[in-house]
Order: sequence, then structure tokens, then C-alpha cells
Amino acid sequence: MRTTYRMMGLADYITLANGLLGAGAIFFIIMAVSDLQQPYQDGIKSQYIWAAQLCIILSMIGDVIDGPVARRYSKRRLLGGSLDIMSDCVSFGLAPAMLIFVLYGRMGEATPLWTLFLATACCWVIVTAMLRLARFDYDKGSDYPWFFGLSSPANAVFLLSLSSLIWLQPSTGIGPGLSTWDCDLCFGQGVEKPWFDFLIIPGLFISGGLMISDRKLSKVKRGMPMWLSVVAMSTLLAGTIIQLRYTLGEFPKLDEAAGISTFVLFSTTLILCLVYIIAGPTIVEFENDTTNEGD
Repeated sequence: MRTTYRMMGLADYITLANGLLGAGAIFFIIMAVSDLQQPYQDGIKSQYIWAAQLCIILSMIGDVIDGPVARRYSKRRLLGGSLDIMSDCVSFGLAPAMLIFVLYGRMGEATPLWTLFLATACCWVIVTAMLRLARFDYDKGSDYPWFFGLSSPANAVFLLSLSSLIWLQPSTGIGPGLSTWDCDLCFGQGVEKPWFDFLIIPGLFISGGLMISDRKLSKVKRGMPMWLSVVAMSTLLAGTIIQLRYTLGEFPKLDEAAGISTFVLFSTTLILCLVYIIAGPTIVEFENDTTNEGD
């Protein structure tokens, strides 16, 4: 035991905390569905859902700071790489997939077909996150100034913002005629139809594919990409905190206002994620040209 602790540096403790936050998110997800005897929407305890999302976001923040801490303060880096991979698998692979499965599985209401498709999509995200992290560990030896594929924390930001938007969409007041869809094959007859739930499955498959793609994406460590990533994280964090406080009863009179404000915040996060993904190779080329001119 002493030998193990002697191998650890300050950044390793931060990484362990990140992994525990991912585990905490899973615990909250389990607590959110502890009572599904009621109808689906009433059976999910929203405060635990938003608490789980907050844990994942805090783990993202810890993942951002543990690298600089390791380079500046930690003299021992024997465990850092392996710990980081295991922590990220839990916090940015397993936890977001479980959160989405609980939100959109519609336990007790959906047909086996919908559950099968959703479970397959969630497992796809978990597997591709594991592959992405394994490749990242391999690519570190080459010291590329960019990522190959979407990083697991960025993928978690994309999935959480997309999932939150779909989940909150009814609270914006958009009429049922614009946002419900009939799929008796998916949800059976006599069941209240979902809103934009069907978008989550292609979102899961696309995000997983991006993680294991060869697309070059900026490491957002400087310049405009870094500041845009800060804005994306901030809006996601702010929306989650507002929604968590609302579900805890601290804003009892802000039903519609809270729904619209968080919808705007999560939309901002999702749009910035899409800009980062679509313009990724262009941003990398621009950064390389700027670096070469500086040399």
C-alpha cells in the first residue's frame, strides 16, 4: 500500500477525484429511478438526474486542470496516464451513456424494439470511448499537436447538451403538434408520445463514430478555440446548476423561465460543439500556419 501511494503525485489525486465524480454520477442515476411504479415522467426524480450531470461536468473541469498540475507540481508521474484513462472511461463513457439510457429508455412504457436500439447506441458510445482513450494513450508518444477524433470529454459535452435540450424541450411551450411523433412500434399504443426522443439514437451513433474517426481536431489549448471551449463548458455548467436548483424547489415560480433560459444555455453549448466538430480540420490548419509563421 505504501509503495502505491509513493508512486502518486498531486495530479493523480485529482484524477482519482474525477473518477469518483463519475462514480457519483452513476449513483445519482440509480437513485433517480429508484421508484418506477409511477408513470415514466413522474417516476424519474429529476434532481438526481441534474446532480449526475453536474458530477460529470465537474469531472470535466478536473480533467482539464490535472494535466497542467501534473506538469508543474507533480514530480512523480508513474500512474498518471493509466489513471486518467480509467477515470475518463467512467466519467465520459459509462456515466453519460447510463444517464441517456435512463432518460430515454422510458422503462415500463417503451417496446423492446426501442429499448434494444437505445441500449445498442449507448453501448456503442461506451465501446468507442474505450477505443478512443486507448488510441489517445498510443498517440501520446507521437506528440501530435491535435487530436485524432473527438476527445471523450468533448463527446460528453456534446451528448449532455443534446440530451438536455431534448429532455427540456416540452418546457419551452412548443405545441404538441410541432414536437410529438407517433411510433406505436417503439412505444406501444395508448402511451404518451415522446417529443424529440428519436434524435438521441443517431446522436449517440454519430458521437461514437467521431471518437474513433481520423478527423483532426484542435486540442483547444490556446487562442479562440480555447475561449470558445470555456464558453461551452460555462453554459453547460450554468444550465445544469439552474435546472438543479429549480428541481430542488429553490425557484418555485420560475417554471417557464427556467425552461427557456436553460434551453438557450444548452443550445449555445451544442452549437459551439458542432462548430468545433465541423470546423475542426480548418482550425488545426490555421493553428499550424500561425505556429509556422511564429517560428
